[in-house]
Amino acid sequence: MLVLLPPSEGKASAGGGAPLELSSLSLPGLTAAREAVLGELVELCAADEEKAREVLGLSEGLRGEVAKNAGLRTAGARPAGEIYTGVLYDALGLASLDAAARRRAADSLLVFSGLWGVVGVADRIPSYRCSMGVKLPGLGALAAHWRAPMAEVLPEAAGAGLVLDLRSSAYAAAWKPKGEVAGRTATVRVLHAPTRKVVSHFNKATKGRIVRSLLSAGAVPEDPAGLVEALRDLGHVVEAEAPGKAGKAWSLDVLVEEIH
Repeated sequence: MLVLLPPSEGKASAGGGAPLELSSLSLPGLTAAREAVLGELVELCAADEEKAREVLGLSEGLRGEVAKNAGLRTAGARPAGEIYTGVLYDALGLASLDAAARRRAADSLLVFSGLWGVVGVADRIPSYRCSMGVKLPGLGALAAHWRAPMAEVLPEAAGAGLVLDLRSSAYAAAWKPKGEVAGRTATVRVLHAPTRKVVSHFNKATKGRIVRSLLSAGAVPEDPAGLVEALRDLGHVVEAEAPGKAGKAWSLDVLVEEIH
C-alpha cells in the first residue's frame, strides 16, 4: 500500500541538526528536479526579499520565511514526519504510533511538496516555505515542473498494490495515476452524514485518522475493494463507487456524524 499525502503550510522548526543531504531522500530519480527547485528558491530568497515574498505569496507577517528559504542548504534537518504539522498530521500522530506502525508509515507514506516533489516521512528535510502553486521565475509553475520526473518514478514506487490518494487538488496536479495504476487507486472525500456536504477542516482530521487506523491495525489492503472492507472493519462508514471503466480511480466517501 502506498499512501499519498499533502504537506502542511505550517511546519515545525528543524532545530540545529545536520543539514539536508539531497541525495539521501527517497525516490532518488527526483534528485535533479529537486536540485533545480532548491537552487532557484535559495537564490531568489537570498537576492531579493520583496520579490521572493511576492512569488511565494507570503504576507507581511510571514516575511521571515524568505530568510528561512535562503538558508535551506545549511539549515538543520529532521524527519519530514516531524516537520509537517497541522490538522491532518496532528490526527495521524506519527510520534505516538507503536514501533511496528511507525515502520509501516516509513514504508508506505509519501508527502507531496512543491520543493521536494515527494518525500518519505522518515526523510530528513529542513523547514521551508514553497507550495505547489508557486510559479518560480525561471522554472515556471511547480506542478508542471514535477509532472515529467514524477511520471518516471512514481509508477514504480506504487508497485503492484493499492494507492490511497489523500492529496489536495494542488498537489494532485503534479502526478495523476494512469492506466493500471489508476485502476488500483482510491481517492477519498469526507462528507457530513446528515447533510451529505463535503467538510473542510474535518476532512483533514478524518484523513489523518484513517491513515492512523490502517497503520495501527497493520491493515494492508491490496486494492480499493479491500480498502473499503478494511475501513469498515475499523469502524469507518464508507460508501464506494467503482470506476465505470478501466484506468480510472475508485471514489470513496467517508461519512462523519459530527464536524469538529
